Amino acid sequence: MPLLTLSFLVGIVLVQQFSQLPNFYGLAICAVLIIGCAWKRYWHICLFLVGFLWANLFALDRLSEQLPKNLEDKELNISGYVISLPQADSRRVTFDLQITEAAEKLPNKVRLSWYNATQTVKAGQHWQFTVKLKRPHGMFNPAGFDYETWLFSQNIGATGYIRKSEPQLLATGSALYFIPTWRQAISDKLTRLMSDSANLGLIKALGIGDGSEINDAQWQVFRKTGTIHLIVISGSHISLVAGMAFFLARKFWAKTTVLALSPPTFAAIFSLLVALFYSALAGFSVPTQRAMIMVAVVMLGIIFQRHIKPINSLALALFLILLFDPVAVLAPGFWLSFAAVIVIVYCSANRLGKISNLFPIVHLHFVVTLGLSPLLLFFFQQMSIISPLANFIAVPAVEFLAVPQILIALLLIFIQPTLAAKLLFFIGKQLDWLYWLLNKLAALPFATLNHPQPSWWSVLLATLGIFLLFAPKGIPARGLSVVLCLPLIFNKTDKINTGEFTLTLLDVGQGLSAVIQTSQHILVFDTGAKFSADFDMGKAVLLPFLRSLGTTHIDRLMISHGDNDHIGGAQSLLDEMKVNSIYTSAPQKFPQNAPIKCIAGQYWQWNQVEFTVLSPSAKNNFLSENNNSCVLKVTALQGSVLLTGDIESEAEQQLVTNSPALLNSKILIAPHHGSKTSSTSAFLTAVNPEFILIPAAYKNRYHFPHPSVINRYQNKQIKWLMTGTSGAIKVKIAYPNITSFSYRTEEAKYWQDK
Repeated sequence: MPLLTLSFLVGIVLVQQFSQLPNFYGLAICAVLIIGCAWKRYWHICLFLVGFLWANLFALDRLSEQLPKNLEDKELNISGYVISLPQADSRRVTFDLQITEAAEKLPNKVRLSWYNATQTVKAGQHWQFTVKLKRPHGMFNPAGFDYETWLFSQNIGATGYIRKSEPQLLATGSALYFIPTWRQAISDKLTRLMSDSANLGLIKALGIGDGSEINDAQWQVFRKTGTIHLIVISGSHISLVAGMAFFLARKFWAKTTVLALSPPTFAAIFSLLVALFYSALAGFSVPTQRAMIMVAVVMLGIIFQRHIKPINSLALALFLILLFDPVAVLAPGFWLSFAAVIVIVYCSANRLGKISNLFPIVHLHFVVTLGLSPLLLFFFQQMSIISPLANFIAVPAVEFLAVPQILIALLLIFIQPTLAAKLLFFIGKQLDWLYWLLNKLAALPFATLNHPQPSWWSVLLATLGIFLLFAPKGIPARGLSVVLCLPLIFNKTDKINTGEFTLTLLDVGQGLSAVIQTSQHILVFDTGAKFSADFDMGKAVLLPFLRSLGTTHIDRLMISHGDNDHIGGAQSLLDEMKVNSIYTSAPQKFPQNAPIKCIAGQYWQWNQVEFTVLSPSAKNNFLSENNNSCVLKVTALQGSVLLTGDIESEAEQQLVTNSPALLNSKILIAPHHGSKTSSTSAFLTAVNPEFILIPAAYKNRYHFPHPSVINRYQNKQIKWLMTGTSGAIKVKIAYPNITSFSYRTEEAKYWQDK
């Protein structure tokens, strides 16, 4: 069973690597091969091909649910049910809508934003909206969060926003069977009872799987201590609750002396129902679905009196999950959850003697942390060193104390609100103590390890090495495990020689952020926008990218000017990484960091690469902050790059007048995102670029780049790329020539727009 399931998994995973799905003839050939392998009883090959075919058919069906291109940006009248707990901030409320009625053929499920909402939106309500939709699209960066993949895995076929015309609430969603209605009712009750508690977000996360109210500082602590898996309803929570329910139900039923059902059978049925209820509280999220299936496999084995080995139980659960949702393999949580269970089973099942001379729980957390380390470095380029200690404290505090008490409080919340409020207050105090301790651990200088993203083959070798390390005593060549882990530690990175540099223009939506690397130095030019207290491009894009490079500091941070779309992510970088110096045209924005004001003529050299500030001039300051942007030229032997911030025609003209000889560059970052007030003909002639890179968002509201600007580029036969459609763009200025790389073009998979 395990090897057959593994064959099925490999077939499914292979499909997810494709940039384009096979055509009908390819699938027909696959079907014929399946019949042939089944006839010859080549079951492993047969299951591999079945997984391959099933993943293709599932993908085609899901892709058919995406918004047709001809309906993008059109006003559409729709009605439907709100099926997620709305997430609100100061600007908007965001929620998922199940469409029930529309004039056009639209996806069943869409994600909507309502800016400056005039009414309160709640889960379970039935609304009529006028909306504008677009196909699933997100920022595409190395090491960044892949929003498009997340939308695809959640079966969300379009995103959009509600137009200003007044929406109509058709029904309040009071149907008792409607799970979102119940989740919303519980959320509202918790908000009323704990409105002044700092732990409201944590209790909602543990009780109903809603982590939207946990603030960024709390997430940082949980990330650094490796305890994020405890903070939302995860597989371990479902398993724990099911296990406790089984134990208590068996004890209770045994004392009733009712023999119609044996105590184990009654306990298994009760445990299954409790796990189902708790999964429903979490909205049947993907992690809880996986856990629910695994619990069901175990409990059904007890009900039907079938002894199932742990590894077979795990294989059956994996097979059912893949059969139900083959795109689950796109989520890091899928691999981490199954890997954790596999490590635990491997290190504890069918072993003679004691598990360890250490306290078993300490041993367990050490084994899981080490066993998951290759995957953590692959997915996040970061792992928590103090995770075993933090989890040793947090696991019993959360899973054995907080979660059972929260479930009791949720049962009391509609029956005895006063008693529920007192219990929730007591739970909040416990969480206060736990958070205080985790915060102290997270503040330790060695709390986390950052490392460049390893290759998949080094992860595979390291995983084999760890399994060899944890093999039973007496297995030969256990020392080889260290050798197998070496490629993970000393993984190959893109080498930059002296006199060369790379420019990575990151996809930060409607904003600008670029990273320049020489052989020994890193400069960050602008940091994208900040959208809320908990979300900015520094956290979402820049920090993951810099960590993927293995860097722990920035030699120079240059902020072209003070507009939010250029400076918004700066504070996140300053909080997380050491920055040696800051250059900016808006030094007043960094009163605590001793910034240096950009002045034309500033010059430095790193590893035989020259950096020259061309603007603003010390003599002339423009009234427009855009025109006062820092303009930086980076020059190597093979060519140069000109970074222009948001300068417009006035500043461009001054540069053409004052520094015409310095402007010539092979690569130009388009001034002001390609607006019609910039990229004048005289400026383009002076720069004479071969490529222009435009930092602008996909279908942005400003309609950048402006058609007149594109016409100028085309008239001068200049090639151009835009981050919104190309994703992050990497250019390497090196001998013997300049090379460029568009992440969306080269790395996009079949579900992503190219």
